[in-house]
Amino acid sequence: MNTKESPKPGTSEQTELLANLDRNRLPRHNGRWAQRRKLPRIAGHKAGVKAAREIIDECAKLKIPCLTLYAFSLENWRRPRAEVDFLMRLLSEYLKRELSYIHKNNIRLLFIGRAADLPATVRKDIEEGMRLTARNTGMRLVVALNYGGRAELVDAFNAMLEHVRANGLSAFQADEQTISANLYTAGLPDPDLLIRTSGELRVSNFLLWQIAYAEIYVTEILWPDFSRARLLEALVDFQKRERRFGGLGSHRGRAISGNGSED
Repeated sequence: MNTKESPKPGTSEQTELLANLDRNRLPRHNGRWAQRRKLPRIAGHKAGVKAAREIIDECAKLKIPCLTLYAFSLENWRRPRAEVDFLMRLLSEYLKRELSYIHKNNIRLLFIGRAADLPATVRKDIEEGMRLTARNTGMRLVVALNYGGRAELVDAFNAMLEHVRANGLSAFQADEQTISANLYTAGLPDPDLLIRTSGELRVSNFLLWQIAYAEIYVTEILWPDFSRARLLEALVDFQKRERRFGGLGSHRGRAISGNGSED
């Protein structure tokens, strides 16, 4: 175990971490926080939104091609109605407030999940965000909203079955490429790095197909406290790993995905 004391947060720490970061090998692709501070759960969600802005900004500056954030899972509907309603309002407010920043920085906004089940106001904001940024060529910011990894696979298999029925196919055989092409993430790179905050040692039904060979980085830091410095720590750690993909040769990482949900 490395017992070396971590450097204190601040500009000097970020400078040191940036110095150890090889920019040619970057990856491509909140309730408990409030409880610990004796604050309402909604305070944790608001703090989580602030953290998202900081991480999005840093990833865009580092020219990471794709960042996926887990915003709201299918299982989150089990939370109290008042909390769910607040989360939906917070999401709409965030999109309206941050969309100009996202567009100005050439970021393309994408969403994955079962959008049809979301409130009409949220769907409208999602559609506007994707429409406005559709031609942007910078980082792709993918927001997993009303998302579940198992549900994504179910929807992919049903889409393939519908294709078979509609075309009267009798000898159809699915392969990995066909399945990938029917996922919500079709056309996006699989994540090279999965960042799991809150010290949880599980993937929480997130991108189950896509993270087959992703490196997993677990930190005890809760998502609202996950800062630029903590992101850089994760990237430096990622670059120290040898990726084999089942073979013997060394492969260097190219992509990032983050699971910051506090499920």
